[in-house]
Amino acid sequence: MSPRKALVAALAAALLAGPGVAQAATVQAPPAPARERAAAATITWSLVRASNPTADQRSAYDQITKAMNAAVARYNNLSDLGKTITVRYEPGVPTADGNINGTIRFGSNRSYMNERTALHEIAHTIGVGTSSGWSRLGGSGTWTGGQATALVRQYDGSGAKISTGGGHFWPYGLNYDNEWSGTAADRHVHIVAAMVRDGL
Repeated sequence: MSPRKALVAALAAALLAGPGVAQAATVQAPPAPARERAAAATITWSLVRASNPTADQRSAYDQITKAMNAAVARYNNLSDLGKTITVRYEPGVPTADGNINGTIRFGSNRSYMNERTALHEIAHTIGVGTSSGWSRLGGSGTWTGGQATALVRQYDGSGAKISTGGGHFWPYGLNYDNEWSGTAADRHVHIVAAMVRDGL
């Protein structure tokens, strides 16, 4: 039966059913596809390696790779932040450092080749201590952005604040190994992501 004949038959059946308003049968449109969630940004990283590495370089590369893989996985699992990071092993660097241009350098001190340091330095590449937003929102010694402040208060109580200084923040800035725990690491990532939403 043609669609036109089906429509006429439906109208006739409705009229014969009794008083009221006849309604044409409507053809159901296929359901609209569910709104897709925008793909989360991703932090990626690469390690610059010597073409013929020494034993010291190979050892450092192994530890740096382990630390960076763990830190990047945590950031990517807990945030939608994006950054392309280039990592270098530079023995003359006293500890480690990160720059908003996306570079991280690890020095020869193996005690800094850990996930805590990698998380901390990734935060610098995202803008902690290195961006104009940092200066604007953290330059007074206390972070003034509302989202990160609300988050630290959720963690530590209504009087909690995020202190800033020297390009770093605390609590949860992971500035030293004695600040490390899995919970602190997760909170670090959430706070950095909230700082970005604040305008970092």
